[in-house]
Amino acid sequence: MKHILSIMAIGFCSTVYAQNYTTISPTDSQQEIVNKAAHITPSPRQLRWQQLEFTAFLHFGMNTFTNREWGDGKEDTKLFNPTQLDAAQWVRTCKQAGIKQVIITAKHHDGFCLWPSKYTEHSVKNSPWKNGQGDVVKEVADACHQQGVGFGIYLSPWDRNNPDYGDTEKYNAYFMNQLTELLSNYGRVDEVWFDGANGEGPNGKKPVYHFDAWYSLIRKLQPNAVIAIMGPDVRWVGTESGYGRLSEWSVIPVDQQNNTGTEKDSQKDIAFKPKGDMTGSDLGNREKISKAKALVWYPAETDVSIRPGWFYHEAEDNQVKSPEKLLDIYYSSVGRNSVLLLNIPPDTKGLINEHDQKNLMAWKNIIDQTFKTNLLKGAKISSVNGINTKALLNSNLQNYWTTKSKDSTAVIEFNLPKPQTFDVLSLQENITIGQRIEKFNLEYFNGTNWEQIAEGTTVGAKRLIRFKPVTAQKVRLNITSSRLNPTLTAVGLYKQFTGY
Repeated sequence: MKHILSIMAIGFCSTVYAQNYTTISPTDSQQEIVNKAAHITPSPRQLRWQQLEFTAFLHFGMNTFTNREWGDGKEDTKLFNPTQLDAAQWVRTCKQAGIKQVIITAKHHDGFCLWPSKYTEHSVKNSPWKNGQGDVVKEVADACHQQGVGFGIYLSPWDRNNPDYGDTEKYNAYFMNQLTELLSNYGRVDEVWFDGANGEGPNGKKPVYHFDAWYSLIRKLQPNAVIAIMGPDVRWVGTESGYGRLSEWSVIPVDQQNNTGTEKDSQKDIAFKPKGDMTGSDLGNREKISKAKALVWYPAETDVSIRPGWFYHEAEDNQVKSPEKLLDIYYSSVGRNSVLLLNIPPDTKGLINEHDQKNLMAWKNIIDQTFKTNLLKGAKISSVNGINTKALLNSNLQNYWTTKSKDSTAVIEFNLPKPQTFDVLSLQENITIGQRIEKFNLEYFNGTNWEQIAEGTTVGAKRLIRFKPVTAQKVRLNITSSRLNPTLTAVGLYKQFTGY
């Protein structure tokens, strides 16, 4: 699925009770701007989403049966006929792979609906699958709720089947009706995912999407759902490779916009739009925020497909990403303050294919074995200007390490019970306080001197850095730059598992 993004067209919301938005005054000093940035925190829905770390897309629909990536909306509904569709197997496979939330493509650009929508004939109700009595969205939602996995929906704004597409008012009314169906009939929805696809309709025109009305409806019907990509809660990282930025700030600049008022029953959201480059190498460094009119907590999602395409194609069965490639993606997305959205497309039978299953499970085993034991366990920890060093090995947002007074730098030394060999560093900030760490490095004592083995910039929800294996008994983490007092909820050293 290629993103067609129009950043200027996005309307954004930010709740007042959560400090995830602040304006910048022209008279603010550089330090005042840094202080404001340091105090911006995620809303409750954003915090829940960032703690998931790993989610999945399930691209399934008419394209699965036409062997295409983008349909034209003229497909015969009789083509949709999976013979063994088992949504519980999809969700179970995802859960076994460590995935905490899945998003189903309820409607792709071809306009074919995986639920029996009242507002179109181009849906499963006119397919031979279950004699037109089936509802894929319901089966996925039920499986998610039963298995304790988050449930999300993707509804394509572009609809190549609908005759009113191109007529702004008529099409937005149609879209709102379909969105209402999806948000009202399937229990809790945890994520609503929009891309910016916007082609021409039969009249040769592109409709203007009423994003603000869509957001208001979502907040009213599913207030706990994050709205992603073309939405106010989660942004696209800017690439579909699975690789995030080396410096990923969840706090980024936006342009302030006049507010016409707050929506009734919408949690008193403030609306604003971002402008400028949202795909640069660093969106939130001091130089960037110094020029901002406003700052917002707007974390990144990194999406990629396990296959070359987004929908299942039999010809790609031998091109499923290897466990090693998936591992590299994990370190470069989850390990770079981003949530990984991995697409796993069900096949024409209606099952997650065995090729995908095999590589997913091998990948999950590597992750489990690697992070099973924190080699810092039992270490004597010292931090001259630090508070609550015991919290560094607990990974608890309510119990965290920070510094005394107004110290923005720190040294944390770990003296292990015995020498250990390690090649992965894991760090986690307490993002409920804010994202603050700007620069850090890791050193080990080689018997004579301290020698640097890793360095980085941002931390955020999680930072993972790999390096050549080192054997040492004494290591120290140096935080050399931070926006106000740095915080850490977890520090870990691990040895990568290679014996699968």
